Amino acid sequence: MILFDLRCSHGHQFEAWFRDGATYDQQAADGAIACAVCGDTAVSKALMAPAVATSGARVDPERAAAALHSLRKVQDHIEKNFDHVGPQFAEEARKMHYGEADKRSIYGEATQSEAKELRDEGIAVGQIPWLPRHDG
Repeated sequence: MILFDLRCSHGHQFEAWFRDGATYDQQAADGAIACAVCGDTAVSKALMAPAVATSGARVDPERAAAALHSLRKVQDHIEKNFDHVGPQFAEEARKMHYGEADKRSIYGEATQSEAKELRDEGIAVGQIPWLPRHDG
């Protein structure tokens, strides 16, 4: 497995795992890789420094795959049981917090500054890495 830093045409940077470099090349050519932030399929590799494993810090591919599987299960649960509010996440979270909307489980997108503002207002929010839907 190999981890690439990717960037979409809108400038969002994210990471994705692939079986190998050829798998990335094929999926990129097919437009099968979507930005983890906006869904854009115009994705390319971003500049990245190679990770050089030392004798004490080797990546275990089985553990990495298990971690990705667990994260995918969490993501599937969220998608099935929460309301997706997209980029209106901060606005919807505030409405629920201040009693202007019924409380419910939601997920969506927020900038780092929006998430910080929510926390500063006492609104509990969590962030998880969102895996794009592709073979990786």
